[in-house]
Amino acid sequence: MSKNLFRVAFFALASLALTGGSASAHPHVWITMKAEVIHAPDGTATAVRHAWTFDEMFSVFATQGIETKKKGEFTREELMPLARTNVESLKEFDYFTLAKASGKNADFADPVDYHLVFKDSALTLYFTLPFKTPVKAQDLVIEVYDPSYFVDFTMDEKDPVALVGAPKQCKLTALRPGDPTSGQPPSQMNPSNWGQSFANRILVKCP
Repeated sequence: MSKNLFRVAFFALASLALTGGSASAHPHVWITMKAEVIHAPDGTATAVRHAWTFDEMFSVFATQGIETKKKGEFTREELMPLARTNVESLKEFDYFTLAKASGKNADFADPVDYHLVFKDSALTLYFTLPFKTPVKAQDLVIEVYDPSYFVDFTMDEKDPVALVGAPKQCKLTALRPGDPTSGQPPSQMNPSNWGQSFANRILVKCP
């Protein structure tokens, strides 16, 4: 992997936020997110599948220097080194994804099925986070956010979240930052974890 790819990799840039102090208290990269909560036939949740679309400015910056057969077009294979760098770097940040099952932390294994797609001047990173142990819980809460708020995550307007293979009785709720039912009123904002105030929350309730 070239040094240039590593330098422009998104999560290498995001690591700067950890040392940037107050200068990092506003976003530098914007992501429109979609998510799917994957279930097994026995009703357990087994993984979260992400699709993160980066803003156009970052997408153009990140793809500079990548050799392509067609100018301005990138195949999945040409983008794979950058995708690999991103998902490997994500581990340091817990993949910006936290989960709790019935109030207890539900840990993720390393991501699988990852790749990047470049379309309409924007990069989209696809990856799947398997739970280390399949989750059987009445209440599953998944949060997506950057604690430093270097990265701003916004749920897709039309299809932000979906359940895949879940029992019919399960109910899904997608909560955007600022939603009065999000569970994070302004009085509870934590200066040391500012980004949590802007967390996107996925709630899955099953019988």
